[in-house]
Amino acid sequence: MSTIQLTLIGKPGCHLCDDAREAIRDVTLALPDPSRIALEERSILDEPDLFDRYADEIPVVLIDGRQHTYWRVDKERLSAALTERLA
Repeated sequence: MSTIQLTLIGKPGCHLCDDAREAIRDVTLALPDPSRIALEERSILDEPDLFDRYADEIPVVLIDGRQHTYWRVDKERLSAALTERLA
């Protein structure tokens, strides 16, 4: 069983990033095996390349390095994507 890398790209003080973090937490805790989800948070303020790429889209959620969504996290869509990968 492999681990799924979930990455939240945002910045401190971003209310949408806080909402995304909460949605991710809710979704992952409801999964059958949340221990297989590895969450990493990265800030566009710490990484110039992330700033250049995502400054107008944060928060951004990546699943295994591929962009899943930006701005608002749809819990049902995220749950479906993660459940499919856990199968």
